Amino acid sequence: MGRMHQAAGTPVPPPTPLDPYVRVRGAREHNLRGVDVDIPRDALTVFTGVSGSGKSSLAFGTLYAEAQRRYFESVAPYARRLIHQIGAPKVDSVTGLPPAVSLEQRRSSPGSRSSVGTVTLLSNSLRMLFSRAGSYPPGAQRLDSDAFSPNTAAGACPSCHGLGRIHRTSEELLVPDPELSIRQGAIAAWPGAWQGKNLRDILDTLGHDVDRPWRELPAKDREWILFTEEQPVVTVHPVREAERIQRPYQGTYMSAHRYVMRTFADSKSATLRARAEKFLADSPCPVCEGRRLRPEALAVTFAGRTIAELAALALTDLDAVLASVPASVPASVPASAPSAGEAARVLAEDLRSRIGPVTELGLGYLSLDRTAPTLSAGELQRLRLATQLRSGLFGVVYVLDEPSAGLHPADTEALLGVLDRLKAAGNTVFVVEHHLDVVGHADWLVDVGPLAGEHGGQVLYSGPPRDLASVAGSATARHLFAAREPAGAPGPVRPATGAIRLSGVDRHNLREVEAEFPLGVFTAVTGVSGSGKSTLVGQVLAREVGERLAEADFPVRRLVEVDQKPIGRTPRSNLATYTGLFDVVRKLFTASPQARARGWKAGRFSFNVPGGRCETCQGEGFVSVELMFLPSTYAPCPECAGARYNAETLKVRHEGLNIAEVLGLTVESAAAFFAQVPAAARSLRALEDIGLGYLRLGQPATELSGGEAQRIKLATELQRLRRDHTLYLLDEPTTGLHPADVRVLLRQLHGLVDAGHSVVVVEHDMAVVAGADWVIDLGPGGGTAGGRVVAAGTPSQVASAAGSRTAPYLARALGTVRGG
Repeated sequence: MGRMHQAAGTPVPPPTPLDPYVRVRGAREHNLRGVDVDIPRDALTVFTGVSGSGKSSLAFGTLYAEAQRRYFESVAPYARRLIHQIGAPKVDSVTGLPPAVSLEQRRSSPGSRSSVGTVTLLSNSLRMLFSRAGSYPPGAQRLDSDAFSPNTAAGACPSCHGLGRIHRTSEELLVPDPELSIRQGAIAAWPGAWQGKNLRDILDTLGHDVDRPWRELPAKDREWILFTEEQPVVTVHPVREAERIQRPYQGTYMSAHRYVMRTFADSKSATLRARAEKFLADSPCPVCEGRRLRPEALAVTFAGRTIAELAALALTDLDAVLASVPASVPASVPASAPSAGEAARVLAEDLRSRIGPVTELGLGYLSLDRTAPTLSAGELQRLRLATQLRSGLFGVVYVLDEPSAGLHPADTEALLGVLDRLKAAGNTVFVVEHHLDVVGHADWLVDVGPLAGEHGGQVLYSGPPRDLASVAGSATARHLFAAREPAGAPGPVRPATGAIRLSGVDRHNLREVEAEFPLGVFTAVTGVSGSGKSTLVGQVLAREVGERLAEADFPVRRLVEVDQKPIGRTPRSNLATYTGLFDVVRKLFTASPQARARGWKAGRFSFNVPGGRCETCQGEGFVSVELMFLPSTYAPCPECAGARYNAETLKVRHEGLNIAEVLGLTVESAAAFFAQVPAAARSLRALEDIGLGYLRLGQPATELSGGEAQRIKLATELQRLRRDHTLYLLDEPTTGLHPADVRVLLRQLHGLVDAGHSVVVVEHDMAVVAGADWVIDLGPGGGTAGGRVVAAGTPSQVASAAGSRTAPYLARALGTVRGG
């Protein structure tokens, strides 16, 4: 039935062997120069090269983008027309490319309701466990799994809507200075300008004394003015001002509390929301006590704990609880559920099998309720990677962006094992990576360079790692095969000029920690992920120094924290706007003869206000394309083609370039272009010196990695270097840097120490740690297994410390230099 028969006499064609390579021809995305490259499928391929060389443009901008384009074409006929809007990657052809899954670090951050549990889908399994095998109170009805989720109406606490925290106002927040009268602006939470005057006039009309100091008003009146839900409408007769006739009008009163809450909840303006938030106190919800769920869900237990208590455990501790689950019916299980014991065992085993890959990747210190915005980009990517191990996908390309970022060397071997298992499951793995252990583990290397930006964009080598050694122009080859030296090693250990002592530190997983940070030297803080490094440096040390800066005898006069948070959260923020360079550029264009002839001011050359910007995209350079059943994406603006400005504005030129073309220059090109403009040249030189010469001036903040954002902040700080003793705190400054770029960065940081300042870095790169003056190692493990100082001393002393997971890797980094 339904069988097909070969026609008599027709020869059966021999099976054609499948081409085992992905073949790219003529790739021209970003700085790629017509790249031709062949990459094997079913292998682990690592893309290497200095920062900005073009490796991400090849892996993500070309290969993944082309796979995504083909997917759009295949899903529905209407999607084909969207391809023209979204734009295809600039490449002549790509053959042999399977479907692709991207795990990129620059993807939009999850919202506050997203957590470790939702990212990994572990929350779904835990909810199912409580629904099917939880211990219910006598007579209680069994709940669906949705009832255990704070993100559903069935489960969320009705008081805080599942957030666990509530925002409240108080008289002290709304009226910070009770000596003022209402007319003088006592109610600071009210809006300014006409709207604030309107509310004051309404109160005056209602009979309230707006000229008496606030503290002298009757308590009953103060309560009504600030908190009433009433909205009386009155006829206001404004006080007549000189030369202005103001007619009576109908005014509606709104209390300060109502105004603040409505603005915070409904305003589309980030500025207004931020202002309203200043008058709100954030506190745990009194109904659910911060546990986010309804009482019915919190009454159900498993192994003697509520779902909120299990979600708050570190994953390693949760795994231990689940491991002790007996295959018997739990207490208080209704007789109608005789299979509950078996369900408990099966569901607990399934949950443990899902926790396994997460702990294997060094993330066992995280809890399921840890919110996603508090995770680093590296942690988030490894969580997604752990989830993919359970997906069972076969025959796809995984494209990963520096999965070793933020990973201690002790955890790198586990990462390599995970990548190997993805490959063994029948997949192709493409990794953009700088970590030399990952590079050396690859089956195939694609080395892009030789340098960054317009001096890169060529494939220097494509083949097995061992043969890269013969490629003369490869910076990767020099570091992969040469004896590794401490990056930026300053020679002999510098003597400390003082110290900051912390004692009795008790925060997060830090317990009664004693630590001493020497001054006038380069200090590296080490330890596995979750050991407490960022807490000790970014929270405790930073707070201690910040509070003591005003003390006359305190040796540190300035504190500079350089973190990896974005320099802006929208594409409107970019390199030029953050550094102040854009103000200089706009002044130059405003001073041009063409602009003066038209009477244009600097605002004409801003893409944030009407006038000179393209109104189709409102100066963003792109428009949102709705894909209905897929997340919306962005396409270049059809009117300005991404230039951001209207055609009239683009007619004005400075030294032959219009403003859009200037924003398209790399830092290196701009340095030559603005060589005679001191205000611009200083900013550009600082960016170049820190290894960011390949970035474009107008590169949106959303396209920058955390490491790039951190180095931009550091460059901005280096421009205004002062003589006062400054303490610089940096969290993993070498993240995303090629070993060649690490040396450039470390030269700057050691230069700060040589100039008499102090530098403290949280760091995993052992070559950096080996070149430090002092090392503080936390651990020994992560989460509850960490949180104490395991060793402190010079790199040599820490390298020989017993019980330190860092010691053997630091000893290896030191030993390669000393010949042993």
